[in-house]
Amino acid sequence: MNKVSSNALLSFALDLAGSVTHPSRFEELVYAIRSIIDCDAVVLLVNHNDVLTPIAQRGLSDDLMGRRFSIEEHPRLKVICESNYPVRFPADSTLPDPYDGMVIGHDDHLRVHSCMGVPLYLEGKLIGAVTLDSITPGVFDDINARALEIIGAMSAMTLNTAMLMEQLEDKTWQAQQELQAINEQAQVKDGGEMIGQSDLMKALEQAIKLVAPSDFAILIEGETGVGKELVARMLHQTSLRSASPMVYVNCAAIPHHLIESELFGHVKGAFTGADRDRQGKFLLADGGTLFLDEIGELPLEVQGTLLRAIQNQEVQAVGKDQVRKIDVRIIAATNRHLETEVSEQRFRADLFHRLSVFPIQVPALRHRQGDIPLLAGFFAERFRRKLGLQQLTLSSSAIGLLETYHWPGNVRELEHVISRAALFAKADIPSGITVISKNHLKGLQIDRGEKEGMQNTVMAERHSIAKEPINFRLETEAYQRNLICSTLDEMNGNWTEAAKFLSMDRANLARLAKRLGIKVVREVKSKKT
Repeated sequence: MNKVSSNALLSFALDLAGSVTHPSRFEELVYAIRSIIDCDAVVLLVNHNDVLTPIAQRGLSDDLMGRRFSIEEHPRLKVICESNYPVRFPADSTLPDPYDGMVIGHDDHLRVHSCMGVPLYLEGKLIGAVTLDSITPGVFDDINARALEIIGAMSAMTLNTAMLMEQLEDKTWQAQQELQAINEQAQVKDGGEMIGQSDLMKALEQAIKLVAPSDFAILIEGETGVGKELVARMLHQTSLRSASPMVYVNCAAIPHHLIESELFGHVKGAFTGADRDRQGKFLLADGGTLFLDEIGELPLEVQGTLLRAIQNQEVQAVGKDQVRKIDVRIIAATNRHLETEVSEQRFRADLFHRLSVFPIQVPALRHRQGDIPLLAGFFAERFRRKLGLQQLTLSSSAIGLLETYHWPGNVRELEHVISRAALFAKADIPSGITVISKNHLKGLQIDRGEKEGMQNTVMAERHSIAKEPINFRLETEAYQRNLICSTLDEMNGNWTEAAKFLSMDRANLARLAKRLGIKVVREVKSKKT
């Protein structure tokens, strides 16, 4: 090869390989071309709808980057783009040059100079072009045509890869911005702090401070409504990954056939309805934290795949052969007792041990001595702002009732109780100092709690007298079954109202009822004439 040696082509190929991942990848591509072909100016242009847009250049004035060249309006560019091979224009070519007067240091029109263009085709499609200009006539004449074809082919592939990389980076950046916004909104929504001064809450805060800086997998256990998601957010915000996203997944809310797609992503056409590629939650959380809420609801057939992803730190999208490495910290939460689920073969033991490297138990509200007035004041202030009240306080009788209540729905139930009470209090005292009294605390399950307490006492006495061992699981399930059935009966079989009354998610209530063998049969009666 004349002028361009094999070593020069090899060096060119290595330069191109390094340019793809470089932040200034297009400028690096231009630099690589200029290093193998001596010229005064080189321009890299990308084709969009038969309009060439400069994306990098060397040797021309800065205003070039603001220009757009319609291929039909520029004869030299049209000749280049319609050719399948590099084009060298004769020094005396009469075709106007789109860069006349723009070469740095040569403001006059270049009537006699060297001009060459390389069309960049990929799979038969014109994706762009490279143009080279030199003040010296005939400087490109001795370059071997085959060498130019190789340079053009490698440049086309590099340009295509670089554009794809830029698109992916843009999408990733946008996703991160969206996730950051979601995280900030969630922080505001959750209050951004844990309210409580009880010994149990102090121990919980110490556990969070201890484990947050590590990368240990954490299993958060606790009843519905105790604030497991808030604990997860506190763990993330005080971790070394706080600048990266925390991605939330409700394992109970995803249809079974879409769980793998939701977690690991899918490619277009992988299944019916997959009309585009989609990144899974693992990839969105790469570098950050993945919060798997309601992990106990995850089907057994998916648990093995999840275990491999956590264990190997790699994921495989549905319908894709390639495996991608990830760096994700796992925080899981459940209102189930997973050890019992494992013993009864409803949850994989190996996944349980992988998730529970550092278990955290969030205490129930009824066990948090002295925290209820603090939480009540926190929620009262929040709803004072929302309702536009001058002041919202709680009477001593209201505080006393809140402290003696058994709180089956925990902190979430307390929040709902205060929100309703604030509305009732505002209706009675719309201005000035609005006081929540005992009478404003609607919806408390006082009668039910007292009745259940009596039932529990009778049950305990029966077992004590008979001296018979108690099967804890069966007794617990019987209690749950009776409570759900009586609630459904009171709500006329309305699952949504029953879930609200029990301070549960409707889907979780339906799953629990199914596991306990509860069915609601609707009876249709015909009218007799």
